[in-house]
Formats: sequence, structure tokens, C-alpha cells
Amino acid sequence: MAVNWVQRKDVEVILVSRFNGSQYYINAELIQLIESTPDTVITLTNHTKMVVKEPAEKVVERVIEYQRQVRHSLVNQRLRNGKAGS
Repeated sequence: MAVNWVQRKDVEVILVSRFNGSQYYINAELIQLIESTPDTVITLTNHTKMVVKEPAEKVVERVIEYQRQVRHSLVNQRLRNGKAGS
């Protein structure tokens, strides 16, 4: 599976596409709502709306994968620091 999120300067973002084929990154932590209207509309916490080419299900998958990776990194960091379970 291709990675469709990336960490850029301490901000985690997911990759999405415009209908013209150009791609851009959205901060996954700022996504408030993902709708199918039937186009996929992503609403950010600042109420900015973005229409993207990917189906809503694909955007949700990318956000979930991002969240898994973040949690995995946090668990590993705690284990390295001897703070597991705290």
C-alpha cells in the first residue's frame, strides 16, 4: 500500500488531489468533516471547505493510516523512554 500521508516539519499531512489532477497536502489534524455530496468535500476546523477527487472512503482510510502511524510512534517513544503504561 502506498503511503499517502507524510510528516513535514512536525505537521502531519495527507495527500489529496484536485479534479484537474494537481495534488496538495492537508493537515490531518485539522479535518473536522468529510462528506460525499456526491463529490468529496473536506471541512477543516476553521470551516474551510475543499473539494477533492478521492472518494470520501479513501480520504478516511488515509486519515486512519496517519493516526495509526502517529499512535505507533508515540507508543514506541514511550517504550524507549521506559514509560510504558503511564
